[in-house]
Amino acid sequence: MKRFVIFAVAAALTASIGAPSSQGADKEHCKLDNGIEHIVYIQFDNVHFRRDNPNVPSDLEQIPNLLTFMQGGGTLLTNHHTPLISHTSVDILTALSGLYGDRMGVSVGNSFRYFNPNGTSSGAASFAYWTDPLASLDAVPTDALPQMIGEDGKIAPAPWVAFTRAGCDVGAFSVANIELENTGIDINTVFGPNSPEAAEAKANPLLAQTDFLGIAVHCAQNSLLCSSNTANAKDDLLRDEPGGYVGFKALFGNKYVASQISPSGPVTDLDGNIIKDSSGNPGFPNLFNPSASQTLGYLATMLEKGIPVVYGYIADAHDNHTAGTGTYGPGEAGYEAQLQQYDTAFGKFFDRLTASNVTPHNTLFIITSDENDHFVGGAPSPANCDGVNVPCTYAQIGEINADLSRLLATQKNNTTSFTVHSDSAPTVYITGNPGQTDTVTRQFERDVAGLTAVNPITGKTNNLMAAMAGVTEMKLLHMVTADPARTPTFTLFGDENYFIFSSGKTTSCASGTSCVTEPPGFAWNHGDFQEDITKTWLGLVGPGIRKQGIDADLFSDHADVRPTIMALVGIEDDYDHDGRALFEVFDGNAGSRTVRAHRETLLRLAAAYKQIDAPLGMLGKKSLTISTTALSDDDATYAALDAKLANLTAKRDALAAKMIEMIEDATFDRQAIDERLAKALIDQAFDLLDSIP
Repeated sequence: MKRFVIFAVAAALTASIGAPSSQGADKEHCKLDNGIEHIVYIQFDNVHFRRDNPNVPSDLEQIPNLLTFMQGGGTLLTNHHTPLISHTSVDILTALSGLYGDRMGVSVGNSFRYFNPNGTSSGAASFAYWTDPLASLDAVPTDALPQMIGEDGKIAPAPWVAFTRAGCDVGAFSVANIELENTGIDINTVFGPNSPEAAEAKANPLLAQTDFLGIAVHCAQNSLLCSSNTANAKDDLLRDEPGGYVGFKALFGNKYVASQISPSGPVTDLDGNIIKDSSGNPGFPNLFNPSASQTLGYLATMLEKGIPVVYGYIADAHDNHTAGTGTYGPGEAGYEAQLQQYDTAFGKFFDRLTASNVTPHNTLFIITSDENDHFVGGAPSPANCDGVNVPCTYAQIGEINADLSRLLATQKNNTTSFTVHSDSAPTVYITGNPGQTDTVTRQFERDVAGLTAVNPITGKTNNLMAAMAGVTEMKLLHMVTADPARTPTFTLFGDENYFIFSSGKTTSCASGTSCVTEPPGFAWNHGDFQEDITKTWLGLVGPGIRKQGIDADLFSDHADVRPTIMALVGIEDDYDHDGRALFEVFDGNAGSRTVRAHRETLLRLAAAYKQIDAPLGMLGKKSLTISTTALSDDDATYAALDAKLANLTAKRDALAAKMIEMIEDATFDRQAIDERLAKALIDQAFDLLDSIP
């Protein structure tokens, strides 16, 4: 799966000591506000602030070098949320862009499906380079629209543009879709199908992965990194970028980046080991599961070379990355060992940055986790294990696989042909693509709502369905893109212990093979809507950020990350965000005068906006309950409730547009807000929420 108390430490990290930043891009050309000279953005795959076992310290508790850095040197928001569905790709791309899936094209999961003209559906990968056509898994795709499709049907604006236009190089290591993700369509898009790189990919695909995937530098126009490497720097083509994007270059892959940032030899991790693939080839490690030492080592090398803006992704700590297969439960010895490695890596990372004068005095650090995983397994042994002193073991461990097609045939005698994006929250594609009110669709939804499964861990019978979203509700939750072929028939949010798939078979569950199994190998579910999956954390440290420690009250989600960064560095994207700047964490010197002048009203406006527009705000949660009832009930109830949801969505969209326009104008254009209008919009937002029981 990709993506993916030591106060002395914090004091040392905030000291502005050490040698000047090393040579590379000219800092004078990178214009960031607020005393910020660098941005370090790190996104984990499933590293938890909460405890998964009350006796076992949480992931972050066992990474004290990081936790102390965030808690002691800035603000750690622990009421932070994902979009829906809650998945690595969607979460990262929302945080990078500040846009929900309906405006940037990826709203389902690490893979999804799309309807063909004949009513069948095909698979597609969510991870693909930003300018690709749809990353279909079919040899002959029927959909040629952009992978990252914006609301206008064109390629969504790219997140590195505002920085490179401001004269700042942007480096990336393993972060979704701003570097190459595969050796097929991505290489053809960037290098061309007849290029030497494409030839290497055909002749030696494993070497091509190491050479070209997972690493990129998007160069400013004045950058020496690209201008001194004209043979390998490629045009950074963004044909649909608002305002145009001409004359910019980029370096794609370790083969071309490493020679510029580490001319003395291969880039190493923080322990001095060459970053390499499983065959020993220097470059990007396989499988997009980099360790903390690898990611942080590459980012440190980029920063030391003078690349001022860097993005990195770090794999989860709960899967067995040493063996490459298997997983751990909370407190197991292997899990604990990997957390210790992560802690050591962050200690070395911060020490190394301090030596290069990359500190919280001049650097904005943004650190978050894409989502939280829900552990599926039995009770630990011994019962009082804490992982640190007494390791835990688990007799039962593994998500529960449920075959939707066979359960439907057995329990409901429903053999309708369909496919799913397999997940704890699967999206369903009924063959023929019938409409929302079609009798086939309605009967299918009611039958799915009534399915049960026997949990092999507890022996209890569970309702398989926890919630359902039809197309109308998916629009409210920002899950319907500008590509109609990607819109599923409906989304099933399942019991969080179950991973739901469809074999396509209609064999009875009583015919000798079970429809519900618990295979070993993976025990951490995500994608769903439950709080232990969707509630995560966001750490902010650096110029303009208050040192207020843990804030468990402020509601935020991944869409807020981008506008918060941009407000702090004082540059503006060429599009409006879905999220809003988190003014509450700004110190007295950060933000424009207009933000400070109308702070109280602006904060109330921003908070009300999030509650009606965020998928996990109050409106999203309330409306999902309505949608679940609508899809589960008779046609008359469905029609009435679906009409109510459509009306709510229309009102929300109109109101949210006015609210975010005022917020963005105050944040980026220094426009004073209209206090009277702002208060009226706040009242309308709460009236909308109050209209739902």
